[in-house]
Amino acid sequence: MVNYKELGLVNTRDMFARAIKGGYAIPAFNFNNMEQLQAIIKAAVETKSPVILQVSKGARNYANQTLLRYMAEGAVEYAKELGCEKPEIVLHLDHGDSFELCKSCVDMGFSSVMIDGSHLPYEENVALTKKVVEYAHQYDVTVEGELGVLAGVEDEVSAEHHTYTNPEEVIDFATRTGCDSLAISIGTSHGAYKFKPEQCHVDPATGRLVPPPLAFEVLDAVMEKLPGFPIVLHGSSSVPQEYVDMINQYGGKLEAAIGIPEDELRKAAKSAVCKINIDSDSRLAMTAAVRKVFAEKPAEFDPRKYLGPARDEMEKLYKHKILNVLGSNDKLA
Repeated sequence: MVNYKELGLVNTRDMFARAIKGGYAIPAFNFNNMEQLQAIIKAAVETKSPVILQVSKGARNYANQTLLRYMAEGAVEYAKELGCEKPEIVLHLDHGDSFELCKSCVDMGFSSVMIDGSHLPYEENVALTKKVVEYAHQYDVTVEGELGVLAGVEDEVSAEHHTYTNPEEVIDFATRTGCDSLAISIGTSHGAYKFKPEQCHVDPATGRLVPPPLAFEVLDAVMEKLPGFPIVLHGSSSVPQEYVDMINQYGGKLEAAIGIPEDELRKAAKSAVCKINIDSDSRLAMTAAVRKVFAEKPAEFDPRKYLGPARDEMEKLYKHKILNVLGSNDKLA
């Protein structure tokens, strides 16, 4: 049993309470490798932001659970080395799909876990989430549940259509499960292809596709039912056009990739939405930078020479999200 506190990590309880009160959202950045982790920590330290390191089931298998434990501990020490005396770093399981997986993460030093039973019948979702909460809370690990289904694809998580969260269910769900935060569905979507072209309209000024607006009326109804309760938005990458264009310029093939407009995320961050998940954007930044090096320097084979620029591009992206979208800069306790 590895207690996350021994690794210097924190859970989400206090940072979420401060975020709701302060009208900002905590960045939850997914990572799979060292370069992503370095970029996240540098961006968080330089902007003085709390941060959530998110690991999906697939990323955990890719990186190895034992290495992840030491990477998380190393991230805390790296933040201190960069000048942050008291970093606030969460290691969070994204889209846990079973009690066994969540338990394993708690036992291996995660400070927060998500159990995603949104695909199950309501009562089964309640029962599974409650079981995870009862185990995790023994070790002061916080738990995120989910109501509603997001469309799109992210690692092992996929759905053809989204189902908006039913505001009438949220009080019962939060009360019976004891979860610490709740991921809801208001129209965000996983992956870089969040919307089909027929769901969008064309901006006459730019000729680019514009996605349908988020269902803020659902968010408002949820907040009315659960005032002050931490709400989470998944699938919130903006899919920056500059990276899509760069990838395509250097030999890629991303067609009709479209994300969530940043002005809608800014609006959400000022509400009870205190955690916003971003994964695809960093993948795009990394891929764009790597493709650029390969195209401009085809003889290059030193990984540091293409992963280094990729790391720098991701750091720039993370800083932008913290400073200009989420507003979590200068919020360390």
